[in-house]
Amino acid sequence: MPLALLALAVSAFGIGTTEFVMMGLLPNVADDLGTSVPTAGYLVSAYAIGVVVGAPLLTALGSRIPRKRMLILLMALFTVGNLASALAPSFGLLMAGRVLAGLPHGAFFGVGAVVAARLVAEERRARAVATMFLGLTVANIVGVPVATLLGQRLGWRATFLVVAAIGVVAMAALARLIPQISMDQQAGLRHELGALRDRQVVLGLLTAVFGFAGVFAVYSYLASMMTEVTGLAEASVTVVLALFGIGMTLGALLAGPLTDRALRPTLYGSLAALAAVLVLFDFTVHMKWAAMATVVVLGAVGFMTTTPLQMLVMNKARHAPTLASASNHSAFNLANAGGAWLGGVAIAAGWGWTSPTLVGAALAVVGLAIAVTAGALDRGTSGTSRVVASSESVPRLTEVG
Repeated sequence: MPLALLALAVSAFGIGTTEFVMMGLLPNVADDLGTSVPTAGYLVSAYAIGVVVGAPLLTALGSRIPRKRMLILLMALFTVGNLASALAPSFGLLMAGRVLAGLPHGAFFGVGAVVAARLVAEERRARAVATMFLGLTVANIVGVPVATLLGQRLGWRATFLVVAAIGVVAMAALARLIPQISMDQQAGLRHELGALRDRQVVLGLLTAVFGFAGVFAVYSYLASMMTEVTGLAEASVTVVLALFGIGMTLGALLAGPLTDRALRPTLYGSLAALAAVLVLFDFTVHMKWAAMATVVVLGAVGFMTTTPLQMLVMNKARHAPTLASASNHSAFNLANAGGAWLGGVAIAAGWGWTSPTLVGAALAVVGLAIAVTAGALDRGTSGTSRVVASSESVPRLTEVG
């Protein structure tokens, strides 16, 4: 694999760390800024809002900017957002900093996925995209626990200063390792917007919204389930989250080669497995070791859906994959918000702490139904519209240095 993928993975590591670390720092932020923990929880939503808004907006605004420069500019905005968060003197300004840090998230992964796919041979493109996503999964194993511990020991502001430093390192890596992509091969805004009207792209985005919502219906309340139902001590929650991150990494490693071999079967299989594991978790959550083992499997099958979904929308967007690719991350964050909300509704209705598992299973089944419907509609159409495989759509790469 090219070294350029390392630069993308380092950037993804920083993005993943800042996205999830706030969940562990909410009590510290609330105490320091004189607010309640539930109110501080809006900082998680603020980042998600930034992602949903920023993915299509920044991708559209940067449709004529060379992709290497676009990646560096997006990482610069990410760095500024985290620096602003670290220096925020009030809760309101911290909210603004979180929105700012979230704005480049989806656009970066959208542009980065297109670049990663075009750095390697056709038969290895899904593996290249999955390699970039490994940075996101490793952040859940290493970055989030370490950053949380740092914030608890030195103050939450130190965490965001460190993440800003990671952003600077990522910018340097992008500048040095990412090859140039000639401007004349990039699609303009009109072509990018036109790709979003493709029925298969829309169905792919809907699959992401419903299917991945099944993961977040449970992940959002995983800590409470493990303490209230499984009986683990609060100090063990960090270990549980790390186990979920290990599962995510295993899922990313498996998803790349499987997607390269058979995209739709990988998508169908991962969504079906996700629904089954969520139902199983409703039983195993009552047993400590079984619950922790299921958390690893849940992380794996949940994250296995991301690479085939990413490749699907890129393939079906024909010659303008960037906006569709970025919009996929808006879909993932809508899944984050929607899954968490529906899981919370089930708990508030008095159905118990384990009820989000069955809610998540139902959402995964809906996602699977949409994916199968899309596959049936696509069957028999001429060609595969593989933008990343088409020789006419592969831009000329110029090595750096």
